Amino acid sequence: MLTAIVGINWGDEGKGRMVDLLAEQYDIVVRYQGGNNAGHTVVNERGKFILNLLPSGILREDTVNVMGPGMVIDAEHLLGEVKRLRDAGISITPAHLKISDRATICMPYHKLLDCLEEDRLADKKFGSTRRGIAPVYADKYMKKALRMGDLFHPERLPDRLKDIVEWKNLTVAGGYRHKPIAAEEMYRWLETYAFPFREYVCDVSSYLDEQAKQGKRIMFEAQLGALRDIDFGIYPYTSSSSTIAAYAPIGAGIPNHKIDESIGIMKAYSSCVGEGPFTCELFGAEGDRLREAGGEYGAATGRPRRVGGFDVVASRYGVRMQGADCLALTKLDVLSFLEQIPVCVAYEVNGKRTADFPAGSELEIAKPVYEYFEGWKQDISGCRKFEELPEAAQKYIAFLEKSVSCPIRYVSVGAEREQYFMK
Repeated sequence: MLTAIVGINWGDEGKGRMVDLLAEQYDIVVRYQGGNNAGHTVVNERGKFILNLLPSGILREDTVNVMGPGMVIDAEHLLGEVKRLRDAGISITPAHLKISDRATICMPYHKLLDCLEEDRLADKKFGSTRRGIAPVYADKYMKKALRMGDLFHPERLPDRLKDIVEWKNLTVAGGYRHKPIAAEEMYRWLETYAFPFREYVCDVSSYLDEQAKQGKRIMFEAQLGALRDIDFGIYPYTSSSSTIAAYAPIGAGIPNHKIDESIGIMKAYSSCVGEGPFTCELFGAEGDRLREAGGEYGAATGRPRRVGGFDVVASRYGVRMQGADCLALTKLDVLSFLEQIPVCVAYEVNGKRTADFPAGSELEIAKPVYEYFEGWKQDISGCRKFEELPEAAQKYIAFLEKSVSCPIRYVSVGAEREQYFMK
């Protein structure tokens, strides 16, 4: 059984929480794209954990976790993340964590370039996390990046790094007029932060292929959502990798296998970190109240998230892009304070109402068409069956299912592992 857990919207839907919950049923969890710009939050009996790089199954002792070739890995950040988990009593060993030898290394100069470009853009910036994600993916496709497997060849690595740094300084020093990068300093960085992970690096493609043939249950964990996909998202305000379920076997290293199920994660309302069009956005007191009720601040950056009512147009599009077979609805409990629940049911573009998700300039000028639904005004965090929900909450879920044409299988009513039920 190969299952993809993917985001329906702009990211921050609660994928980490659902991966941690469902990982108990799987043998292996694979992160197949992205880098440490993820902010997957997991709350369990040991506390609250924010995972930027590691797969969210890492908190399950019996689950093997894989970082696939589609990922970009900041070894310094990874070392810190591993240390924080070990300090919390989480055991991490090469048997528990496997890193693809084809995964790309995110170097310090990638982060530097990310910051330099965002600063240059000023008020036209893309809203990057400044963690080097776009520059390292650019280098990957320019074929001028280092991969984790290069760490096994210290006899060739210094010369390769020197050539890359010489090329990179054409931009850093020649373009941005910044102090040049020193190849020797970059090599010391690799020795300090990347070399310690050599025992974790392996051919995960062969490993996953064999495990899949043996019938092991494998879960693919996405970072961000469909609307941040490099091809199908709100370009250019996207991530630099493919966030969709169809890419999962490729980014994991087993393109010869097909996923059996795509589970889409979406919130009971909308949230978005970063720049770009966000048609359903609520402003003023209405937006502030929803943001505070949901604790909507970026797990990776701490930035206040933009918030809005549930976006039917964007979510229907996201469900289609992800090929979702079913959905997990998160943070339904957050809406309990509202007497009337805002829902963006359509867009208005150039004076015309549309139910289709537009692209490019049309998305930039789209305006929301809001309707309000009856709230339930009571605590639902203790509900463990659909029938235990207030009637208004049941009707709200039924409306969401119908509006996006996909069944909701899981409903989350709180951050704790047990605060959910299957519909």
